[in-house]
Amino acid sequence: MRILIEEYQYNAADVKDILHGIDALENVEGKVSIHYVGYYYNVLLKDCVFILPKVLLKDVDGKELVFAKYKPENIANLDENNPLNSVERDFLYKFAVWIYRAIVVYKNDKRSDTEIVYYSQIAQVGNGRRRLSNTYLDILLSLIQFNKDNQNFFFTIVKNMHSGLNKINWMRTIGTTNAIIQDGQPIYLNPINKKRQINFDEELLIIFFSILNYIGDAYGFPKQISCQYQLITGQRFETYLNGFGKTRLRQIKYKYFSDKALQLWQLCFAFFDEARQVYITTEKREYLLVKSFYVVFEAIIDELVGDNPLPDGMEKKQEDGKIVDHLFTAQSLIDSEAKQTYYIGDSKYYKMGHELGSESVYKQYTYARNVIQCNLDIFNDGEQTSSGVKLRDDVTEGYNIIPNFFISAKLNENLDYSDDGIKETDRENKRHKKFQFKNRLFDRDTLLLFHYDVNFLFVLSLYARDNATQKAEWKEKVRNKFRKEIQEWLQKDYDFYAMRARPGVNGEEFIKHNFKEVVGKIYTPFKDEKTYSLALDNKDPEGNNEAIKTMLSEFFYVEPCRLGQNPEDVLPATAAVTAVSPTDNDLALCVTKEGVHFDNAVAKMKQTGKLGIALNMNGATLQLVEGFTAAKYLIIHNKSNKYAAFFVDGKGPRLISANEMTDMVTTKKGASIYLVYNAELNVIPAFGELDFSPITKSGDSYSPHLLPIKILIKEKDIEAHKK
Repeated sequence: MRILIEEYQYNAADVKDILHGIDALENVEGKVSIHYVGYYYNVLLKDCVFILPKVLLKDVDGKELVFAKYKPENIANLDENNPLNSVERDFLYKFAVWIYRAIVVYKNDKRSDTEIVYYSQIAQVGNGRRRLSNTYLDILLSLIQFNKDNQNFFFTIVKNMHSGLNKINWMRTIGTTNAIIQDGQPIYLNPINKKRQINFDEELLIIFFSILNYIGDAYGFPKQISCQYQLITGQRFETYLNGFGKTRLRQIKYKYFSDKALQLWQLCFAFFDEARQVYITTEKREYLLVKSFYVVFEAIIDELVGDNPLPDGMEKKQEDGKIVDHLFTAQSLIDSEAKQTYYIGDSKYYKMGHELGSESVYKQYTYARNVIQCNLDIFNDGEQTSSGVKLRDDVTEGYNIIPNFFISAKLNENLDYSDDGIKETDRENKRHKKFQFKNRLFDRDTLLLFHYDVNFLFVLSLYARDNATQKAEWKEKVRNKFRKEIQEWLQKDYDFYAMRARPGVNGEEFIKHNFKEVVGKIYTPFKDEKTYSLALDNKDPEGNNEAIKTMLSEFFYVEPCRLGQNPEDVLPATAAVTAVSPTDNDLALCVTKEGVHFDNAVAKMKQTGKLGIALNMNGATLQLVEGFTAAKYLIIHNKSNKYAAFFVDGKGPRLISANEMTDMVTTKKGASIYLVYNAELNVIPAFGELDFSPITKSGDSYSPHLLPIKILIKEKDIEAHKK
């Protein structure tokens, strides 16, 4: 067998004979490289040539080496001066099978670009001349082809073996067993059938079909086993692979005389021996090659990670002509329940250790921007996404985090196919972040990019086996792993909190009035849309993290909450908010505030629930106090009929001196005594629209006014309140 490595620069003179029949062009420096991966038969050398992926190459001190220790030209001819040890040699033989299987699966996928696949029929068993050497793949393909071409041979053997088995041998039955006489007639309870001897044809078929069953399970070749035998499987078949198969076949070798049976025996023995002594009929042009193998690698990763078709009607080819490799919806990084977000991936088929270029990073950011805009367009058109993903929150105008990642192929150092791990790359640049504004994680211009390596051997074998159940299981596992590891990285750079408005505080109104301070820092990712997530860069780039938390804590419960944690685990339970409607005789104490004083007064009232009316110690004012004690509602309003109403808890106001004052809303600073009301913050008055013109036109609009609530309710709402 001859081995070439994709895209390696060979000296043209060293590989001239090996490249016979392949359109590899020599450059001016006498170098030549092959841009194919796959298998072809070299009629000049009478040998097969495997072109293996460049992922086998690793840069060691400026030299590209296979397994980090062999020059590719030194392993070009494994039949002469083979430097590989037994493990490496066995790996290459079977690795070629996996490459073949992957190309076949890709070729048969209707979604694939089959124009890059070049195919002519693979070798078949026959009586033609012997190749110089035959590969493990040759043997497997020959076994499969023999099964396809010789169904009549199998059925003939089975028919001959079983003919006459149910015919009773009366001479032996009468002579050796006792009969029961009933109504003068003898009845034999244990008649003797034709005696069955060991049938070596049947044993050979059992071994053959057991081999087909094994390579179907191990490599994904299609199973076409038409005969119902008890096959050799599991641990027992392992003993055949470990030497017993060759031993048993040698014991029964001389029991066969037909050409077909001898040919079948040779194939089975070659499988267990992995020998290159099988007779093969070779086509003049025999090959299975794929050009631009990175396209196959993208198909492998997309099959094992991505969604097909893409979610929400998106296309791989975006509006600006860029083509996204992988896109799928999965659980959001923040929510612990069912909310989804998009995950965007790009496959990178490099030699081991190759660093990403700046162009690749920039393009990946562009993919994310395009996906964000596509999602916005759906909602801007008044429609909904089928996936349920909505990236922008209308209340906070924050954007959900979109995990954006690269996946590169990496060869497992132990040549282990079973290592199914996908982990953060050990390349120098593995995490990238791009932003417009500092400390705004929930911003459409804050884009995160991660880089992972995947064991090329594992994904190659999983794709080649084409087992739907195995692929689905790994897809779920790897998606969960992406989510968990990206969460862990973000939690190293950001502090996350869960927030919920305190009783009596309208969270949406607070966000609107303090939008500039909180935009990009809060988002509503949870099922309960009145529970917010707060993210603050722990490097505090703006130097105001503590000020933001202090401001928010006055009006919200703000508790540390890790990504994916249920906010109910950290937030205190809040009392249910009830609504009350006024009667005609209810009195409301109205206080006028304008501009920012109105906003600040409402916000503080919703936090403390306390309102202090400034009093002067004179007789006129003290008489007025008696009427104020009957107020059932407190209303803070401005002259444009904007207001906030509060329900008094019924305990009545208290007189408090200036020395006893706590932080509260007041009508005037510096008074000697205050009449202080305590509002019930978990009860919300249901007034609807109010008209404060009786106060604003009174000529003394800034003094507290005590009025029946029916005077303020507009006429159109009076009947509704009565009902």
